Amino acid sequence: MQNNDLLAKIDAHIEENVDYWLEQLARLCAQPSVSAQNFGIAETAELVAAMLREQGFRAEVMSSDGNPVVYGEGDGTSDKTLLFYLHYDVQPPEPLELWDSPPFEMTRRGDKFYARGISDDKGHIIARLAALSAVRDVLGELPCNVKFIIEGEEEVGSIHMPAFVQEHQDLLAADACIWEFGGVDYEGNPTQSLGMRGICYVELSVQTASIDAHSGLGGSIFPNAAWRLVWALNTLKDENENILIPGFYENVLPPSDLDLELLGRLPDHSAQLQENYGLAGFLNGMTGGVELKKTAVFQPTCTICGLTSGYQGPGTKTVLPAKASAKVDFRLVPTQSPPEIVEKLRAHLDAQGFSDVEVKLLGGGRPAKVAPDHPFVKLAVETAVTVYGKDPLVEPIIGGSGPNYPFIHVLGLPVVSAGIGYPGSQVHAPNENMQLDYFILGIKHTAHIIEGFPRAE
Repeated sequence: MQNNDLLAKIDAHIEENVDYWLEQLARLCAQPSVSAQNFGIAETAELVAAMLREQGFRAEVMSSDGNPVVYGEGDGTSDKTLLFYLHYDVQPPEPLELWDSPPFEMTRRGDKFYARGISDDKGHIIARLAALSAVRDVLGELPCNVKFIIEGEEEVGSIHMPAFVQEHQDLLAADACIWEFGGVDYEGNPTQSLGMRGICYVELSVQTASIDAHSGLGGSIFPNAAWRLVWALNTLKDENENILIPGFYENVLPPSDLDLELLGRLPDHSAQLQENYGLAGFLNGMTGGVELKKTAVFQPTCTICGLTSGYQGPGTKTVLPAKASAKVDFRLVPTQSPPEIVEKLRAHLDAQGFSDVEVKLLGGGRPAKVAPDHPFVKLAVETAVTVYGKDPLVEPIIGGSGPNYPFIHVLGLPVVSAGIGYPGSQVHAPNENMQLDYFILGIKHTAHIIEGFPRAE
């Protein structure tokens, strides 16, 4: 049962202190933390730990097999523990010339604030701290124990997070988890994401000679690495988008009736997707509706993300490439796993006569989702109604990927989303931004979940 007078006081506290939290956000955004370039990572981890301590939490920077992880904790009045998963690393800011203001200097234009990482994910770090501060100040103490795990490799695939969680299960033990993102859709409806697809990211490479050759000398008699790779890639998928690796689909779990019901309640954004991306249409003639929504999140994929070989500069260079490589990602659905896919990919290439094509796993994570009827999910949904004044759109799973599998299946936690994002935030792109009203609403939603968490059953 919600205490509306108490929640009103918490909301008022948030609004009264928003300028302070914007200052803290500016401070965090000013510190670069580009994991892909190892730029500012150690410094940002120390800054995040310091900011947690400033808010009264115990915090330490912990080593991992990769970038450092910030762990924090605070005590509450109940025996229940709420875990916050976040990340302090950001995407590279390039191309710099497309930014209208410096990427590592928070800049306000109207009611929007611009900086690299301001939405993904530094704004969410600050939103969690602001929410906890409001609840603690109004109640006089935290209503539950809290823990933070804030990593520095999410933007490069959270490669070491599953092992870190496995190794530190006792330290990270909790009763529920709020994930690192959340927000609204195109119409301002709050969204609730209950799961993510997995990913298996590989590099395929082949070398047919020790050095590049003159195409006139070798074109008729030398093997061409670029053609070799193209032929290998051509065996992976047909023109109808069917993935041809034997056994690829055998562990695909079809969506449940409840999954399909939830998808059916979601708005159809197909027209907006076509307009935003300049598409003539969707694959296999799909036009929208539940079938498009189902395919978008419950269908595994095989995507060529990039191809490299030979000469691609201006003008001409008549060269026969000695080496060729391609980056390929497979988005996975329950209950597929990256090791399974790599094994089947390797066997397929060998069977097709491409044993010379090397397969290198660059990163991966398993898919995972939580039950829509879990009490913690119900709390996140009910509090969203209170904050936003409308029912949230519940997504059983989203097309993107993240390290939620060990949190759900190793720590055994229900995971929900709540946050400050909106479709125009341009995460991963120049002029990444957040909108002030959604920042405040995301803080309020987080605070309402914290306040009601001890009573959730």
